[in-house]
Amino acid sequence: MRVVGGIYRHRELAWPKVDDTRPTKDMVREAIFSAISSKVTNSVVLDLFAGSGAMAIEAISRGASFIYLVDNSYEARKAITQNFTNLKINNAKLYSSDYLVAINDLKNHNVKIDILFLDPPYKMNEYEKFISEANDLLNDRAVIVIESGAPIKINGTYSKIKEYRYGKTFVTILWR
Repeated sequence: MRVVGGIYRHRELAWPKVDDTRPTKDMVREAIFSAISSKVTNSVVLDLFAGSGAMAIEAISRGASFIYLVDNSYEARKAITQNFTNLKINNAKLYSSDYLVAINDLKNHNVKIDILFLDPPYKMNEYEKFISEANDLLNDRAVIVIESGAPIKINGTYSKIKEYRYGKTFVTILWR
């Protein structure tokens, strides 16, 4: 797996080799970043259920100003830390905790997010709950990118909703 674009383009990424982590394929990341390209530069990104950190690292490679990553898996955190070291990324914070603990810490520090990447294990299928929990962190014009194993419907008022399918992966992008 490699970074697809930006300053780290073509650089290899480590990923956790465990059954419950599915790295986002290069083609899917390229399509997502093509769709949200106008929002990435100088953005603050939150990658919940980060896995390898590929989505957030792709964002920093393309000009995001800071990335927050959350994963409670030891193997995922090990891969993310290795990626930070290999790429010399220091404008990032990795939470090695449950997503709610991280969200509450970010709220307590008045962090505002421009892009939320949401790619939980598919069996967790609680996308609206995750968005609701993170809602206070999101800027008025935030973008939410969801990866899922089936089409999803999200209630709420969004200025634009785009849905894509890449094999077994479904991507839903919501603009506030």
